[in-house]
Amino acid sequence: MKTVLQTIQSGAPYLEKAGVESARLNMEYMLAHVMGCKRMQLYLQFDRPLEEAILEPLRDLTRRRAKREPLQHLLGTVEFMGREFKCDARALIPRPETEELIEKILAHYKKENLPPPARILDMGTGSGVIGLSLAHAFPASHATLADVSPEALALAGENAGKTALPAGRASFVLTDLFQNLTGGPFDLIVANLPYIAAEEVPTLAAEVQRDPVLALDGGPVGTEIIARFLADLAPHAAPGALIALEIGAGQSIDLLPVMEHFGLRGSRSVSDYSGRDRFLFAVAP
Repeated sequence: MKTVLQTIQSGAPYLEKAGVESARLNMEYMLAHVMGCKRMQLYLQFDRPLEEAILEPLRDLTRRRAKREPLQHLLGTVEFMGREFKCDARALIPRPETEELIEKILAHYKKENLPPPARILDMGTGSGVIGLSLAHAFPASHATLADVSPEALALAGENAGKTALPAGRASFVLTDLFQNLTGGPFDLIVANLPYIAAEEVPTLAAEVQRDPVLALDGGPVGTEIIARFLADLAPHAAPGALIALEIGAGQSIDLLPVMEHFGLRGSRSVSDYSGRDRFLFAVAP
């Protein structure tokens, strides 16, 4: 029988040949998933022989990963801001950059010594990681999670339960941007809306193309949905509300003037930890 180490070492080259990045790390995560343990626990049992009851489901996961099915879909979960969320094809896979957005929002409240927001809006919530993370960070708040996709909204609801957010702390609204939105005005409005130009979507990595097109396609230029969001924002923002957006690299040059045109104060671009133009912050008048 193959040991844990031998299984990892034999599977990694197969994934590498299929174009999977970080192939060994992927093998470790999948094996730990099948074994029902943490990845780091594998290092304590490299010499353990693996029975067929483990190898068979691992082979299936490895074949699917080689076909570029996202690792997060295979595992069924993703870690975000220290919590485990359900993750599947109903919504965009949360990106590490989005964790940075949450961190920068929390840092802003601390730096400015602001009172916690009573009402939070997460527009385009997807799996709910932004709105739910903020609801956990601000225990006295109420979060409204809004999305145009009923499938994504259902996943967000499941994640509210998975992360043990107390009942009544979040509402889930099926809406095309502000069309059917209730519960405002909001003190904190966060949006991670589609920002990829339509013609670029087919060129994305194979794993990214497993995300819903609805969560990727931002229009012909890529900024159309965000611009429409900004145009309709004002009636839903409380005076002094913080507005925080995740955008595509290089899009601030087009979107900052739009924010200013619609009366938002202190509009500014904020880079991610890699120095890429990634976030927009502003304050409602």
